[in-house]
Amino acid sequence: MKNFFRSFNDSVHQAVGCLVVTNRGGQIIENEQAFRELCGISRGIQEQGRKQYLVGNGASASFANHMALDWTKNGGVPSHAFSDSSLLTAMGNDLGYEEAFSAPLSWYAKSGDLLITISSSGNSPNIIRTIDTARKKGMGVITLSGLRPDNQSRQLGDLNLYTGAKTYGVVECAHQILLHAWLDLFIGIEEWSTGDFQNMRQVRD
Repeated sequence: MKNFFRSFNDSVHQAVGCLVVTNRGGQIIENEQAFRELCGISRGIQEQGRKQYLVGNGASASFANHMALDWTKNGGVPSHAFSDSSLLTAMGNDLGYEEAFSAPLSWYAKSGDLLITISSSGNSPNIIRTIDTARKKGMGVITLSGLRPDNQSRQLGDLNLYTGAKTYGVVECAHQILLHAWLDLFIGIEEWSTGDFQNMRQVRD
């Protein structure tokens, strides 16, 4: 009988390890270089007084909320997520759920800001529409997706992080790891080289 936990752990490890990053032209970017480029993009957002916007559905909405907070509080890069219940229910009721993120993005975002989409399938209509809105506003776009390699959002970002796991739970686990890796590299946190436990009460420089 297979050991479930070991197999699940192996699946998550494989999902992260098989990450493929491509640019807008479909060219593969080596993973280490890609994460350096991601940090450079966020550094530019910070230095130019721009903002990052993260969007996702379901569990990915929770990741968007989580990382918007961490980028703002720990990374010093103002970041927002459109996952407030009043906003989402108003958008769904008044404009239709396909406009749930694209409408508020059109209200708040400016040219030069960054959109980060988190979608396990990469095909959610409201995610695709938000990317289209971001392009019309002159924003940069980063996508995280999974499941099928030909998903729509994977073709649309300046950098596209794709992990080909077959199940939502594993893709979601991989996405959260990749999002934290991006932020940890940006702020210089290395689990493997630190001698003490991280203190979240420390004031960021």
